[in-house]
Amino acid sequence: MFILYGVLAGLLAGALLGGRPGGLAAIQFRLGTLALLALAIQLALFSPLGEPLPDDAGRAIYVASTALVGIVVLANLRLTGMPFVALGAALNLAAIVANGGSMPASPAALAALGMSAGGNTNSVVVDRPALEPLTDVFALPGWLPLANVFSIGDVLIGLGIAIAIAAAMRREPART
Repeated sequence: MFILYGVLAGLLAGALLGGRPGGLAAIQFRLGTLALLALAIQLALFSPLGEPLPDDAGRAIYVASTALVGIVVLANLRLTGMPFVALGAALNLAAIVANGGSMPASPAALAALGMSAGGNTNSVVVDRPALEPLTDVFALPGWLPLANVFSIGDVLIGLGIAIAIAAAMRREPART
């Protein structure tokens, strides 16, 4: 859900910088359908629909869908802000792969939100996670809507999305 806050921050920054929402229509985003498919897969995977899946299958699907998102990001690197998204996605994927296909979360971060692994988070608790600094070690304030745990990769993704949206809103519309 950190992405949602990146979108909101980008819209706010774009407006504060004198941008117009119409600039977003001019973005030529490549492979958007593939991104939506990958995100839909993850939404299903971490919902009750994914519960019957064996753990190994779920982890493989998670890694594959995250890699699909990475392909979309790489196809759009030319857009302002996307290098941050790419770096964040790479850091998250590295942590997920290094931990057997799951994103570890800090028990303290989960506890700060009154959460446990699973449920409305894609995180798992691991005694000694590989690449621990890249895992979900932070928690949004519990009073925020959709508060969850997040990683440094998520921060970079949110930052990149905010920059991309604000930059697109500032672009001059094409004249005909």
